[in-house]
Formats: sequence, structure tokens, C-alpha cells
Amino acid sequence: MQAAPAKVTHNELIKDANPTLAGTIKQTLLDANVDRFSEDDTQFLKFHGIYQQDDRDLRKTGKKYMFMVRGRLPGGVVSPELYLTFDKLAADCGNNTLRITSRQGFQFHGVVKGTLGPLMRGINEALATTLAACGDVNRNVMAPPTPSTSPVVERVHEDARLLSKALLPKTKAYHQIWVNGQELNLGDDDKDFVDPLYGKTYLPRKFKTAFAIPPLNDIDVFTNCLGFIAVAEGDKLLGYNLIAGGGLGMSHGNAETFPRMADVIGFHTPEQIEAVAKAVVTIHRDFGDRTNRKHARLKYVLEDRGAPWFREEVERRTGIKLENPRPFQFTKQGDLFGWHKQYDGKLFLGLYVETGRIRDAESYKLKSALKKIVEQFGTELRLTPSQNILVTNVDPQQQADITRVLAEHNIPVENQATVIRRASMACPALPTCGLALAESERMLPDLITRLESLLAELGLQNEEIIVRSTGCPNGCARPYMAEIGFVGKAPNKYQIYLGGNESCTRLNRLFKENVQNAAIIDELRPVLGRYAKERNQGERFGDWCERVLWRETPAAVN
Repeated sequence: MQAAPAKVTHNELIKDANPTLAGTIKQTLLDANVDRFSEDDTQFLKFHGIYQQDDRDLRKTGKKYMFMVRGRLPGGVVSPELYLTFDKLAADCGNNTLRITSRQGFQFHGVVKGTLGPLMRGINEALATTLAACGDVNRNVMAPPTPSTSPVVERVHEDARLLSKALLPKTKAYHQIWVNGQELNLGDDDKDFVDPLYGKTYLPRKFKTAFAIPPLNDIDVFTNCLGFIAVAEGDKLLGYNLIAGGGLGMSHGNAETFPRMADVIGFHTPEQIEAVAKAVVTIHRDFGDRTNRKHARLKYVLEDRGAPWFREEVERRTGIKLENPRPFQFTKQGDLFGWHKQYDGKLFLGLYVETGRIRDAESYKLKSALKKIVEQFGTELRLTPSQNILVTNVDPQQQADITRVLAEHNIPVENQATVIRRASMACPALPTCGLALAESERMLPDLITRLESLLAELGLQNEEIIVRSTGCPNGCARPYMAEIGFVGKAPNKYQIYLGGNESCTRLNRLFKENVQNAAIIDELRPVLGRYAKERNQGERFGDWCERVLWRETPAAVN
């Protein structure tokens, strides 16, 4: 007797029933008597770049619903006009902060239902969008933010913008709800809508695309579903090495879920990039698991079927014979801080942003400083995957004035933070993220302070160590690529991972399973002490862990 087909998830059912992704969003938006959307509409809202959340600090007195809204900014490029709009909207409609994401976007936090409509209209009137910043579609396309000594960076950004547009869903609902302020009339044509790329039910799960230019892997390109590694000769872009199947999300206690680095598939020319990208997206569409959202990412298709099968499928769908991958090497990741020259004679300034949060504190007023700089000098901003910000295309004559404005707001240009703090990242976690099991953004600065004291005690205060923290195992701040990664396991308890490398081309490994925040330094002291005594000259902590620690203790120390 033939087995019945596996039952698809609830998300698949509601997408099939409402392929425009409109749901009842507009009706709820107009209803002043409710402060939240239905459970099904919260899934549709994600495609619109919106997450419904509640303030978890206030749950004992009842849920206070609010929203996180994520802007879609290909390559993290923010024009002066757009930045000033975002700055004002954050004050008028959110909590007066802008959160830089690990995918080069901006997030608005603390948005209530009454300001959600004005915020979305303001973003779209500024010719930006939140469409497909979340949901089961391709999300924000990442590209190297740092203006280099070559025009190749700008050429790669052109391809990032090309794919960002080519991979957008075509539903009319987003524009009609948020721009025109109209309820979508679900006639027969709308109910039978089929997206020309994604199909009626879109992808089984989220999809992430990124570009990188060796030797700098500032994108963490191997963590993406789809990646393009630029191959250049001087100032000429020859093409891309295609990679696929990366992704970091996992679930505690579920061995069938795991972080995975992308496979290198083959080489193709720049002119073939759209066809290749669409082929990869449709492979995920057609072969991804729609019965289990924890097993639905493209990485599991690659893991189950293999890279050779995947390459053949890309070639079959495109009619393109991929070449063998061209040689490349990544040597480091991370951002440049302070003033630097661009290839075109202009300057850019790298600014450290602690945990990615642009805000004004009592003395340190980064949000006000950036607003004044952009207003006075018309500078473009670029958001980095490490949650920092670059002030770009600066005329050399403006350098001293910009430095002065920053000093007036107590923001240094030199010695902005210690080397380990500059190499740290955290996801927002509590109190806003509904998935968070432990603190991250609010926890990490103090933990870094304690780590700094330990490193000074061991004579390691000048050693860069990549440290990343997340409040849950989904890995939004990419902790599984860090030299030291912290992953929330329960309130105030963390897993500790060790052994990533400087170029972010190696996954780390689980070191400790369930550690109280207060005990983290005691757990790290012995291993960092050994590193201080046993390391080779110039050897980084992650490489020492791989060479020594994991040969001695290949499994986690529980």
C-alpha cells in the first residue's frame, strides 16, 4: 500500500490560500480596537518586512504588542536623503534608535500599530522598501561595503542591485496596502496569482544571497544560501565562483538541524549571474522541504543531494555549462575603522557601533552626530555586515570638519574601542525578539568588559579575537563562525563555541553546553591561559583551538 504524502506545514497552507500575501492586514490596520494582527497575518507581515513582537520585559503585566520593521538596502548603501528620512522615522514612529542588522539593513524597533502605517509610507515615499526583507523569499542582497583600491567593488554592487530587483516577489498587495492605503480586492485573478519566479507558495523557507571580493570576507559569504565570490584581474571583473548551501540556523536538541558552510559549485561570467541566481532560487523552490520548516533551508537540499547533483541541476535549468571554480583565497574578515582613502581619491570613515545600535546616550550621541554630518556634508553611508557604519565619498577638505562634529558628540575617530570589542557582534534578542532564550545585545557589552580584563591579566590585551553572541540558536549574528561564540540556551545560560578563524571560512565547535553568564570567564580562563603560553608566533586563538584544543577534546566538554 502506497504511503500517504507527507503533510505540508501550516505556512504552506496559508500561502496557497492567499498567494498575494495580503491576508487581512489592511482590515486589521484600520481597526482601532485591536493592537495586534492574527497569527496567520503575522506570517504574511514577514514578507512585508515586519515582525509582530511584544515587550517581554512587560509580560508580567500583560503583553504590549509592537513591531520590528526591517528596511531592504542592497549592499547596505544608504543615500543621504534616505538616511535623514530613516533618522526622522525612528524618532517619530519607533524608539528613536536605528539597529544595523548583520545583513546590512536597518531595523526600526518599538513601533506600535498606530505608527506602523505612517512608518511604512514614509519609507516608501523615500523610494526605499521593506518588501522581502523577511519571509520565504530572497532577502536583502549583501555586498562588500568598503570602498577599495579598485572599481571592482562598485561593479559588484551593480550586480547586487540587479539581483535584488530580479529576485523581488511580484505581489500587488505590498504596494496597495502600504503605499496606496487600499485593501486588496481579492477577485479570482488575485486568488489564482502565481509569482513568476517563486510560484504560488513561494519558497519553503528564507533565502539569503551575498557577494564577496577576496581576500576580504567581510560578508561571511559561506553562511549564505547563495553566494558569489568575485574573480578579478586588476580592475576587471572576470566573473564569479558560485557557492550554495550555507546557513547557520539550528535548534537545540535537534541533531537533524545544524550550521553548514556553502559548497563551491563552479565559475560563470558576470553576464550569466541573473540566470544562475534564478536557477538556484527555483531549485530551493522545487526541492526544499515543505513538510518541516526546521529542515526547509537550501542547505539541507545540498546536504542531502550533494554538490555534483546541484551543479548539474543549475546547468540544466540555465543551459549554461559552469566552468571549474577559479582559485581564490580569503585571509580575513571585519571592518576598517578611522579615516581611509578610496580608489577615486575621496575618503571614507569607519565608525564602530556597539552591538549595531545607533542611538544617543547621555554623553555618546552617535545618532545626533550622524544626522548632523549627513545634513551638512551630504555623505553617503554604508552599513557593514559586522553592524558598523561607513561614512563614504568624503571630500578630503571635509575630513577635519567631520572629525570635529564627531568630537563635539564625544565620538572618537582614533582608538574607538578595544580590538576585541571592535570584533564583536550581538543580535537584539530580549526584550523584543520572540525567539530569544537569553540576553544578547544587552548582555554582550558587559561580557566584553570582563573578557578585556581577563585578556589583560593574561597579557593578551592586544590580540583580536572574534566574539559573537546570539540569544537563541538561529544564529543571526553568525556565532558559529566566531573564534568565541555564545548561543543562548535558557535564561542567563549559554553554549560556548570555540575555534572559528580570521577569514570566517571555518565553523567553530561546541566547547561548553550550559554555562551561567556569571561563570563564562571562569570557563574561558584555563583555555585562554593555555593559549597565551602555548601559541605559535602570530597564531590566532581560533587557530590554536583547532590545532591543539580540538585534537585533545574533539567533543564538547560538558
